[in-house]
Amino acid sequence: MANIETDFTADIEAVSSIDAVSSILEVVCRTTGMGFAAVARVTPYRWIACAVRDEIQFGLKPGGELKVETTICHEIRQNHQAVIIDHVTDDELYAHHHTPAMYGIQSYISMPIMLKDGSFFGTLCAIDPRPARLNNPETIGMFKLFAELISFHLDAIERLAISELKLQEELKTAELREQFIAILGHDLRNPLGAVSNVAQLLLRMPLDERTKRLATIVQDSSYRMKEMIENILDFASGRLGGGITLALKNDELLTDLLNQVLTELQLIWPDRMINAEFNITRPVSCDKRRIAQLFSNLLSNALTHGEKDTPVKVKAFNAENEFVLSVSNSAKQISEETMERLFQPFSRGDIKPGQKGLGLGLYIASEIAKAHDGTLTVCCTEGEICFSLQIPANL
Repeated sequence: MANIETDFTADIEAVSSIDAVSSILEVVCRTTGMGFAAVARVTPYRWIACAVRDEIQFGLKPGGELKVETTICHEIRQNHQAVIIDHVTDDELYAHHHTPAMYGIQSYISMPIMLKDGSFFGTLCAIDPRPARLNNPETIGMFKLFAELISFHLDAIERLAISELKLQEELKTAELREQFIAILGHDLRNPLGAVSNVAQLLLRMPLDERTKRLATIVQDSSYRMKEMIENILDFASGRLGGGITLALKNDELLTDLLNQVLTELQLIWPDRMINAEFNITRPVSCDKRRIAQLFSNLLSNALTHGEKDTPVKVKAFNAENEFVLSVSNSAKQISEETMERLFQPFSRGDIKPGQKGLGLGLYIASEIAKAHDGTLTVCCTEGEICFSLQIPANL
């Protein structure tokens, strides 16, 4: 046990960092008329001065040490009770105590400093070779208040240190996680592109129905994986780089772009019906690649989660001062709790058996809308859910 208690630097630094301590010791000396006051760290084996005010040349400085067995603080550590002596010579309990005789003191007061968890830290104490008037409610109350104040600050310092340590650990974990996601997503794109290309080549060949069905499954799966990788990369890039980046152009005609996304997804979901109404009469200021990504995420989400026997409805048009794109599908009523977290990363709402994903699609779509100074909202009525994008006509 004794070998463990070899360094009290942290305790000394903690007490010295409390700005109020020097004022407390000054007030103690001025109020009581005593010449030496200290905050001491007291353990079963050590008595260490953490802060000192010495006007009688007692000889102790911060970091100085007394043999704990020679101090009355040793007894206070055991019973957690304050000791107050006005005049040692006249005190029945301490007139023949070894501590006053050894250190030549006549007045003594020491208040335990108890930490918030109930453990004993040390004492706030004062001594003097002359008698003093200490055993009164005012002085005792002052020492008790000061001891509690020191305890409060020590607890705050400890909690701050723990919080900073946890924060550093969480920051390191988050950084490693996001770097891993970014590297993983980047390294997966090349082999996945090869798989997708092979599937497309196979589908152009004369195949029997079984082989064609298998090739279609490979193509569909590679598309879903490509979508997830893009979302992962955007998520990592957004978190590490400060958000979704745009390559804006002021004259984007979006009808052809949206039709291209429709065609791609219709190939993947050939049995699903998509009703599209486009009335885009003028160019839109946007990053068309990002708009295509947003539309693909919304439409994929609708095709995945919507009722299979009802069509997905898509509308896109120019309003007076904005461009509007909406995707709606039949769905059961969604809870308010689920609605509130639909645009949060890794939130996937109510998932049916067999449906997989990372829960990043709607989050990325929302971030793309924000990057365009627009909004992505969701409205759920009985039997239908609708996602709607609104971006300003000119950014």
